[in-house]
Amino acid sequence: MPEALYFTDSDEANELIAREPLALLIGFVLDQQITVQTAFAGPLKLKQRVGTLDAAAIAAMDPQVLADMFRQRPAIHRFPGSMARRVQELCAFVVEEYGGDAERVWTEAADASDLRRRIGALPGFGKMKVTALGSVLALRFGVEAASELVPDHPTLGGVDSPAALADYQAKKRAHKASLRAARTA
Repeated sequence: MPEALYFTDSDEANELIAREPLALLIGFVLDQQITVQTAFAGPLKLKQRVGTLDAAAIAAMDPQVLADMFRQRPAIHRFPGSMARRVQELCAFVVEEYGGDAERVWTEAADASDLRRRIGALPGFGKMKVTALGSVLALRFGVEAASELVPDHPTLGGVDSPAALADYQAKKRAHKASLRAARTA
């Protein structure tokens, strides 16, 4: 297990997402229409506001109270209400399917196909997030079942330093531009 994942500008947030599997999943849920740094700093802000990153505790919270915590300045996400709901849905799913232990999503996967299915079943996880989380699990955590999920293009899994994050973000922008160009050609 890495000591930190260099997805934010905060050492504390980087250590949390490496150490706490639910924090990593929450970061991926939040990684939508905001920067990677903001998304993966979200789990630390949430832990500081709620007092825990326990899936059962977050799942059981009053949805309005959780949404208000997302709205506190600085907001956890630019869409605090909908993202609070998604995080709560994720936590409820982790409680229901994995007894509250987010790490079981990958530690109990039989193979790459099972892991792909497990990640894809998580609320807020589409094909791109399956690939991104799979690459992080394979390249940063050494999860063997995730090795087949690593794509040919740059992913967060390749980020091992602040400089690598900047490089990844530049390559991601270029990759998206090439996909847009191919669609319009």
